[in-house]
Amino acid sequence: MTPTRCEWAGTGEAYVRYHDEEWGVPVHDDRVLFEFLVLEGAQAGLSWSTILNKRDGYRRAFADFDAARVARFRPDRIERLLQNPAIVRNRLKVESTVTNAKAFLAVQREFDSFDAYVWGFVDGKPLQGKRNGLGDVPARTEQSDALSKDLKRRGFRFVGSTIMYAFMQATGMVNDHLRSCFRYRQLGGR
Repeated sequence: MTPTRCEWAGTGEAYVRYHDEEWGVPVHDDRVLFEFLVLEGAQAGLSWSTILNKRDGYRRAFADFDAARVARFRPDRIERLLQNPAIVRNRLKVESTVTNAKAFLAVQREFDSFDAYVWGFVDGKPLQGKRNGLGDVPARTEQSDALSKDLKRRGFRFVGSTIMYAFMQATGMVNDHLRSCFRYRQLGGR
C-alpha cells in the first residue's frame, strides 16, 4: 500500500525520495546545512525540481559543499562556474555562494558551529507545523524573518525570509509535512 505523502511530493522518483528521506529531517551537520543554504539560494525564482536535478552538479562544482574550500574560490573559478551547465549559471547566485561561504565560516568561529547558530532561532528543537493542506503552509514566519535579518546583517546574500523558511523546512527546523502525511508523525508531529 502506498503511504500518504504531502501533495507536493508527486510521483517522480527523485521528488518522492527527497520527500521521504530528507525533507523535514533535522540536520545538525554543518556541511549539509551549507549545502541547503546554497541550494535554497540557487532556487530563488526557479522550481525545486530544477535544483534537485542539478544537485550532483552543485556538489561537484562547489567542492562537495566544503565551505572552507568554497570561501577560497577566486574570480577565475567563478568565471569557469558560470560556464558550467550542471548548475544555475547566474552570476549573482554563484558569487553569493562564495560570499556566503566566508560568512558561514565567520558564524562557525563565533558560535563553534553553524548548527548551534541556526538552531538557536527555533530554541534547538523543530517547530511542529500542524498543517492540514498546502494552503496552510506559510511562505515565511517570525522565525524565518529573524533568521533572514540576522544573516543579512552578517553579510549573507540570497537569504530572504521566504528562502530561509524553505531552508528551515528542508533541514527539519520546522516539520511542515501535512498532518495526513506518513512522515508528519515520524518527525514528531502530534
